[in-house]
Order: sequence, then C-alpha cells, then structure tokens
Amino acid sequence: MGGILLQAFLKNNLLSPDQIVATVQHPERALALSAQFGVEVLTDNLAAAQYADIILIGVKPIQVPALIELIKPALTGDKLVLSFAASVKTRSIEDAAGPIALSEEKGLAVIRAMPNTPAMLAAGITALCPGRFVSEAQMAIAQRIFQTVGRTVVVDEKHMDAVTGLSGSGPAFLYIIIEALAEAGVNVGLPRDVATLLAAQTTYGSARMVLETGYHPALLKDAVTTPAGCTVDGILELEEGGLRVTLIKAVKRATQRAKELAAG
Repeated sequence: MGGILLQAFLKNNLLSPDQIVATVQHPERALALSAQFGVEVLTDNLAAAQYADIILIGVKPIQVPALIELIKPALTGDKLVLSFAASVKTRSIEDAAGPIALSEEKGLAVIRAMPNTPAMLAAGITALCPGRFVSEAQMAIAQRIFQTVGRTVVVDEKHMDAVTGLSGSGPAFLYIIIEALAEAGVNVGLPRDVATLLAAQTTYGSARMVLETGYHPALLKDAVTTPAGCTVDGILELEEGGLRVTLIKAVKRATQRAKELAAG
C-alpha cells in the first residue's frame, strides 16, 4: 500500500519528489526505488521521521510498537502521524509515543487510515478516524492527502475493523465475482477476453450508477429486472446459491480477523 500511495501522490502532483522521503529495510531496495520514482529512499526510519512534517506508517501491525520506539525522538508537537497499519489503534500509537509537550500534557497527533488498493488508479476509498490530539486543520490535511487517491469518509474508530472487512478486503471479493462472471461468459460461448471486458466494465459501470445517482442498489437492481425476463431468473439462481449471505459472511469474517489482529 505504501508503494501504491507513493505512485498516486506523484502521479496526481500532490507532492513533488523532493518533498518525499521513503524508507525500506534493505539498501539495494532503497537504490532501486529511488531510481524508479526519483525520491529519496532511506533505510533509516529515524532520519526520515526527523525530516518529515507528516509521517505515514504502513508497516505490519506487529512492527508498529518497535517503529514508534525507534522514531520517538523525532515525534514532536508539530508532527502528524498517518497510520495505515491494519488494526493498530490510534491510542496504541499515542501511548507508545508518550507526552510530546509535558507543559501542555499534549500527545502525538495520530490519524488512522484504511485505504484500499484501487487507490493506485485514484479510485480508492479511505476511511479516516482522528486520535485524541488531532486538530481540525490536521484532519483536513489527511482528507486532502487521501482524496488524491479516491474518496474519503470519516468514521468513529470503533468502526475501523468493519471498514477493513468491507472496503479493505472488498476488492478481493469483487475480483472473484468478476472472475466468476467472466468464466460464466466463456461457459456460454464468449471469447475469454470479451467475457472479461464485459464482466469488468459491467461491474465498473454498476458501481458508478450507485455512486453518481445516489439510488439504493435495490432500486437500480429492480430497474434491470423486467417481469418474467432473463435477469429475474439469474437473480433466483444467485439467491438459491446463497451469494448474498456468503458475501455478508465474508465481510463479517474479515472484520473479525481485523479485531483479532488488533488484539495481538
């Protein structure tokens, strides 16, 4: 996800290459990425954090405590941390950072984000939730950053695991649906490339109809479904096959897994 966001920020001119410092673990990887994107890439997280006004954290959840401990000397009152480490709560990062202005008893400004992979095409959706010490101005900055890669929505942190299960995992579920529709097209005689294009574009167009008309999906479904027609027979097969229930269960299971990751 870090690489996806980096490419999107550069492509959409949110930041110039000289405003970005990225970090990776291995020097060889740092050289390759620097050459590829034209940005400075380090293996020193503390040095990068000291340079930055906004720190994006995208490591594995289990790596977050050690990372915060490492960059703690750089976490001052003028820093904003945007974390898209799955399932890691803002409070966990705030507590790990400790007070950053003892005279004011102020903590680190942390915003938790859950983007998804369509951000690569500026078609993502990112849910944001602010920590205890985030100002309205800082929240506006986070929204501007992630709006360059799609849409944003602000939610209470208690909903972030559900966001992970729905929009974070959702692209994988939809790719399976697109793949299945294409396979069905091949099964009824279409060339594979044509079937895949029909399935993908139909999915894309249907999503745009929901977003741009504002109509409930059920209403849009009914507009396609004529009495005694082809579509209603197909829908009957979907219902008998349990597609609706299976998708609900998939989101619920992914949400539960997000909660488990958060619990360690």
